[in-house]
Amino acid sequence: MSAPPRRRLAAELLDAARSLQPRYLHDLEQLVSIDSGSYTPHGVNKVADRVQNRLTGIGFTVERVTFPPGRQGFQAGDALVARKKGTLPESEGGRRILLAGHMDTVFEEGTAAARPFILTGSIAGGPGVSDDKGGLLAGLAALELLHDHGVDAYDELVLLATPDEEIGSPASRELIEETARGMHYGLGLECARENGDLVIARKGVADFRLTVTGRAAHAGIEPERGANAALTAAHLVVRIQALNGHWDDVTVNVGVVRAGTRANIVCPEAELRIEVRAATTADVQRVTRAIQDIADHPAVPGTTVEVEQLDLCPPMEDTPASRRMLESASRAASAVGISLGAAATGGVGDANLIAGMGVPILDGLGPIGGADHTPQEWLDVSSVPHRIALLADLVASLGDARNSA
Repeated sequence: MSAPPRRRLAAELLDAARSLQPRYLHDLEQLVSIDSGSYTPHGVNKVADRVQNRLTGIGFTVERVTFPPGRQGFQAGDALVARKKGTLPESEGGRRILLAGHMDTVFEEGTAAARPFILTGSIAGGPGVSDDKGGLLAGLAALELLHDHGVDAYDELVLLATPDEEIGSPASRELIEETARGMHYGLGLECARENGDLVIARKGVADFRLTVTGRAAHAGIEPERGANAALTAAHLVVRIQALNGHWDDVTVNVGVVRAGTRANIVCPEAELRIEVRAATTADVQRVTRAIQDIADHPAVPGTTVEVEQLDLCPPMEDTPASRRMLESASRAASAVGISLGAAATGGVGDANLIAGMGVPILDGLGPIGGADHTPQEWLDVSSVPHRIALLADLVASLGDARNSA
């Protein structure tokens, strides 16, 4: 089957997406009824089974990745990397597009039975209904529409479904980065903001540990022989918190402070845990240098401060390339009869890791939802057909560089 002309494609995709609505709702209820928390690997794998079957049914080759146990015996569920070659090689303008969603939720085992799927009017509820089961299903439906309509003018489509996004992707991070390498575009399947906006930027997160070393002494007899690490830590808290407001879109938080063991000992050691969120890599680097400079000048003589960067999730930056993607998404939205905005958020996700590999990416391409991570989580199922059609049309547009020539 040959693909219809672009001027008709969006309308046909929307009609087809509307016809898929009953199946979408059935599948959504099935997925929400599976406990698939990040620490429930057997539940994640049940979701993976269903996703894998859908993808193989439309010609994708699916690699199922099982991870070894991680720290403290943590076992993640499996990840899926599904690939489908198109008919337009890169040398002729074909593009490689990565769609990314996650199969895990933040909820404990037993939540699905205690708070099952519910549909009230156009609003669906249940654990993971928005984050990210609704978005993952929308991605599958969009790929099925493209298959059914014979749209294959792209170099390669890849769908990546991960098992541990909600806890920072400790098992799947390397796989995400390797899969993203060489992609032309990334499309995140998290659900849209409550007002329908896509996500064009996510802050990056850097975690630090500051270890203060002082000198113990008897607090009553010879305190002058000590060097109080707790006092240095207190000064550090004040100075580091004061970094807030120095740069736009940067937050710095001293979230943990530990010091000492007994009240009658001059405190010999202390520890601070710090989180930095910033919209750009340059700002992350600026704050890192500022924290190091503060640490190099401890307030109490005889104390020293060691700075360790424990983790870094790179920013998903608002770039000219992502703005061009947004223009394509806006055209696709207009073609299916909706308007589209874009928002920046402080929350992170797998899209950050994809952006960190230099891939321009838009996120929030699932249906409209909200109240993620809470019992009030919801999904507006009336938004589903338009969002599926938008996503499918956007993939078709981005897949062929000649569309923007």
